[in-house]
Amino acid sequence: MLIAEILEAVMLVCFGLSWPMNAYKAYKARTAKGTSWQFLTLICAGYICGIGAKLACGIVNWVLVVYFVNLVLLGVNWAVFFRNRRLDQANEGMRVEVCIEAAAR
Repeated sequence: MLIAEILEAVMLVCFGLSWPMNAYKAYKARTAKGTSWQFLTLICAGYICGIGAKLACGIVNWVLVVYFVNLVLLGVNWAVFFRNRRLDQANEGMRVEVCIEAAAR
């Protein structure tokens, strides 16, 4: 059983390492374009189901912590997504104002 726990944890760590990199890239891009909220939702659902499966089977071990760490890292991605969406909306509003000013000239 220990090898199964280690393999599951390694899988989760591999996925988990991608979230900070993704959040950093999205933060630097300053746009939500190209970010799929549906994808983030599915990943959250997957982690929640993984946690639920552990709890339903009564397997409360150290691997469960890795699931929660991944959810926290995914939460950072959600925060960056909403920040970038606000930036996109602000930029769109500025573009509309520039177009109106240019049309008025």
